[in-house]
Amino acid sequence: MAEISASSSFSSLQLPTSFPPPLASETRCDNDLLRYLLRLSHEISLFDVPCPILGRLFSSIARKSKLLAILFDELLQQDNYTAAVELPRPASLCFREILVVLQRFKALLTDCSSRSRMRLILYSDTLANDFHMLALDLSTLLNILPLSDLRLSDDVRDLVDLLHSQCCRARSTVDPDVSNLRREILSIIHEIECEIVPERSRLAAILHNLGLDDTQSCRREVECLEREIGERVSEKWTAAMISLVGVVQYAKCVLYGASTPRSDSSAGKLFFASYDSAGGSQNGGTPPDFRCPISLDLMRDPVVVASGQTFDRESITHWIRSGHATCPSTGQALRHTNLIPNRALKNLISRWCREQNVPFALSAAGEPAVSGGIENKAALEAARMTAAFLVQKLSTSPSTEAANRIVHELRQLAKTQSENRAFIAEAGAVPLLLPFLCSNDSTLQLNAVTTLLNLSIFEPNKRRIMRADGSIDAVIHVMSNGEAWQAKENAATLLLSLSSMHSYRRRIGENHSAVAELVKLVRNGPASTKNDAMAAILSLAGDRKIVPLLVEKGVLEAALDAFAIEEAAEAAAAVIAGMAKRGGTVVVEKLEMEGAVSKLVGVLRRGTDSARDNAAAALVVLCRQSGGGVVAEVASMPGIEKVIRELMGFGTERGRRKAATLGRICRRWVAGGGGEDLNGDHGDGIRPGGGDGL
Repeated sequence: MAEISASSSFSSLQLPTSFPPPLASETRCDNDLLRYLLRLSHEISLFDVPCPILGRLFSSIARKSKLLAILFDELLQQDNYTAAVELPRPASLCFREILVVLQRFKALLTDCSSRSRMRLILYSDTLANDFHMLALDLSTLLNILPLSDLRLSDDVRDLVDLLHSQCCRARSTVDPDVSNLRREILSIIHEIECEIVPERSRLAAILHNLGLDDTQSCRREVECLEREIGERVSEKWTAAMISLVGVVQYAKCVLYGASTPRSDSSAGKLFFASYDSAGGSQNGGTPPDFRCPISLDLMRDPVVVASGQTFDRESITHWIRSGHATCPSTGQALRHTNLIPNRALKNLISRWCREQNVPFALSAAGEPAVSGGIENKAALEAARMTAAFLVQKLSTSPSTEAANRIVHELRQLAKTQSENRAFIAEAGAVPLLLPFLCSNDSTLQLNAVTTLLNLSIFEPNKRRIMRADGSIDAVIHVMSNGEAWQAKENAATLLLSLSSMHSYRRRIGENHSAVAELVKLVRNGPASTKNDAMAAILSLAGDRKIVPLLVEKGVLEAALDAFAIEEAAEAAAAVIAGMAKRGGTVVVEKLEMEGAVSKLVGVLRRGTDSARDNAAAALVVLCRQSGGGVVAEVASMPGIEKVIRELMGFGTERGRRKAATLGRICRRWVAGGGGEDLNGDHGDGIRPGGGDGL
């Protein structure tokens, strides 16, 4: 038999270079082979066209498959589909080769069906060539098929000849309409790069030709494009595909309006590893533990700071160079600014990226090998146009339902990239969002406070929020009268984000209502709410002048009560340690009166690793701030030596260090008969009343 051409460029669409033969049970005789060919040809003829403008190409494949189906059906009919058909040896071999070609047709069609429509247009020349090469292979096989040896009617012979001539006449040229559409798409990208707003009618024509007729289809198209960018399908078109993500998002908003919010229970969180993931993770969204708590982006160089928290190196370096001396997640003072690489987490992130086809390696410039569009001019301008359009729509006093859709769209846009957060705020979104914090619509209220939280990640936006009239009062209203716990949690986390700037920390901390509502959340909220409220309180406690007000409002009692909830014990212990360190003797005495020592030792016995670390740190601070009473109480606890040894032997690095310090303090007190200087040993770098890395 003639050798079939193997030059089809399937690699351009990431198809397999070879296909497995049919199962032995399906091809053990010629009758099974013909049945398999008949079924396969029917499947190919029924494939849906991925977008209208490619209809001519796909219709051609469908017609060829239908003609082949007639041939296979004719051969099976000769024996009433039951008895074994015996084909001449050359014909049988030829049909098996045709089977391989049809399998390749099906694989190519399947791949096209799963791809973004924009990508199919960009790759239209390659796609046309792939189909053309398969048509030539089929033409070769039909040419050598011994029709004279087969019992076929004259009509079927004529149809086979017609199919052969069609395959011979096939050309690899791209349909002129497809070429024009590709030029129009690239023209739109160029105009957006030049900051020219594209005409609505042109956007409508492009999306119509692609079959993107509603917000859902546009959303799916964006998801496909983002997945393909991660797969690094082609260096040639990567920049264009990154631009098209922004173009489709902008066109969707302009033509079809903001998306209807998906019904999900996710909430935007800046800290405590629980981020805004609305609509994100159906296709394998980034795990929260792999995101940087500052930027919310995937960490590619995770490092650990003195507080034990992990951040992306670039984000935490910028934070420290901006003059901050506290941990952005917990508000704890950093004893030093050394950044320790977290290689274990980096390996986990790298493995996850490989599994999800997400670029991880950094280029020489320090950027991901395939960027999500940070430096793509068209993508940036499209995001700017989208933000401006949505904010302008929001300013026209829409109905509650319309406002909810727009705010939800802004929330999604603000989830990623500092540039997006800057564009939204620069367009004037902050003063428009604040009134919705007092809305009676729970979904609108949640979307509004979460959008502000996402915006606050970008530091200049903190100033915009704090300078807006009534901003703090509106956030307090959500905490006190919010329709959902998630909204209250996000309001507390928003205060945490805003208080990361020292000048705003005191302003928020001196607001009695803000502190009172945070304490209520700690007392009455579920575990996640307690954690978020205590994180905000711990940040406020970073200013010593705020501590007396926190004590007055009952922070210590609320934190001690939170020890009863296992999930909240870690945050509660951090609050106790922070308050004791900055509040001095007054706080320590009050904690002694409230039975804090026994509760902290209980966490030391039964808590999680992080909770035990914080409990040990809190006990160290209490021991050093007290006049010996706390040390005596700790030393008299049954089994305390065993607990300390276990933590020193099996705890985290920080836990072992704190346990060792606590053990030394207790031993010196016992050896000195209760009269030794408790602050005499500073081997772990801790000083009385300050510097304790909690």
